[in-house]
Amino acid sequence: MNESVVLGITGIVLVAVVGVLFFVLIKSILDERRSAGVQKTWSNFGLSIAFASLFLISWAAQGVAEWGVYRQEQLTHGEPTKIADYLVQFGQSTLENWQSEFLQLFAFVVFSAVLIHRGSAESKDSDDRVEQKIDAIARQLEELKQEGASVR
Repeated sequence: MNESVVLGITGIVLVAVVGVLFFVLIKSILDERRSAGVQKTWSNFGLSIAFASLFLISWAAQGVAEWGVYRQEQLTHGEPTKIADYLVQFGQSTLENWQSEFLQLFAFVVFSAVLIHRGSAESKDSDDRVEQKIDAIARQLEELKQEGASVR
């Protein structure tokens, strides 16, 4: 495969994955602020924001560290440093790391805030189920109260 094709595919995948996750995170925060009237962003969404920040900081640090290793390898072999070669290597190592660490955790935090997996404690349907149970208990108490009033 041509080097520019590999570089293009790698770049598209990296940008698309990061773009989707940050879009979902921002949309979720804005939707929740709008629907629930939440005013304090950090205190209500700090976990997601903190992990997103750690992700970006560690990705940048990985880029700097990897550039040093790439440059040293090129100098050792007497070859010129090419930004395209570095970006392909950086993209490959980034995608390998994303499979196991920050992407999993960040995706879990973002998607569990938005999507439903019935019965999961992390899913938003848990709150709905708790509210339904509280409403059912309130109705039963009201019925008992009415029955008690009619017996007297």
